[in-house]
Amino acid sequence: MAALDVSGLHKTYGDTAVVAGLSFTVEPGTCFGLLGPNGAGKTTTLRLCLGLTAPDGGEITLGGHSIPADAQSARARVGVVPQFDNLDPDFTCAENLLVFGRYFGLKDADIRPRIPQLLEFASLGSKANAKLSTLSGGMKRRLTLARALVANPDIVFLDEPTTGLDPQARHLIWERLKQLKSVGKTLILTTHFMDEAERLCDRLIVIDHGRKIAEGSPRELIATHIEPQVIEVFDESCGQLADFTENHRHLAERVEQSGETAFFYCRDPQPLLSALAAADGLRYVHRAANLEDVFIKLTGRELRD
Repeated sequence: MAALDVSGLHKTYGDTAVVAGLSFTVEPGTCFGLLGPNGAGKTTTLRLCLGLTAPDGGEITLGGHSIPADAQSARARVGVVPQFDNLDPDFTCAENLLVFGRYFGLKDADIRPRIPQLLEFASLGSKANAKLSTLSGGMKRRLTLARALVANPDIVFLDEPTTGLDPQARHLIWERLKQLKSVGKTLILTTHFMDEAERLCDRLIVIDHGRKIAEGSPRELIATHIEPQVIEVFDESCGQLADFTENHRHLAERVEQSGETAFFYCRDPQPLLSALAAADGLRYVHRAANLEDVFIKLTGRELRD
């Protein structure tokens, strides 16, 4: 049985179709990602799947329960890390976990023994009695993750879990999410960090304007949608980039320009690298294609607000 099955999901606000016929399946014990620009419909999709928003059409089955009809029963086995922390500032770290466990109908006698373990999992073992005002943003984010695990859920929804965190905090949360998956938890993740999706997700979909535009594993999407090698060429304020790009675009399968950077997408990068070695006033980075290249190709480079 799938952990989550979504078929033909629709949600419209006014004249805007926020979710437009979305279908996907999440297998148990995997990490599934939803990627898309701002306004693509990711958070609305999560709310629909949790039964927090009523769909206009389509079918959702979460943990074997029909949503929204049986959403309350489904959510009893689900943990949620929301996009913005909503911890209670009047409670200590331990009290936040205790009170949240009560929302699931758990008894204090069952919750208290788990609190030290949950705090250690979040690397907050010494912060049980600390007030939220004394915690950094990364600590609060880790406490929100620990809180989502109070009822030992089978499925965990994570809406942009590492946004605003420094690299150390991000890596720690990645490590903890990998641990959850290793013990059979199902993770459903939205993120703006393509390296995060590439590291964590077994499978993902890219959505834009509420529609699925690609689906597969990170490696499959890279192999399907993008050339294997990328050379980013930067102008050193000498005005050489435009001429170089025009004269050498035939050495790449595809060229895109964004500001003072030209992106050459290649199958054989050596001819272009040789040309760059003889060029003055340009810097370059040669790298393998990644999920961010796929994302940009599918959704465009224009800024989304």
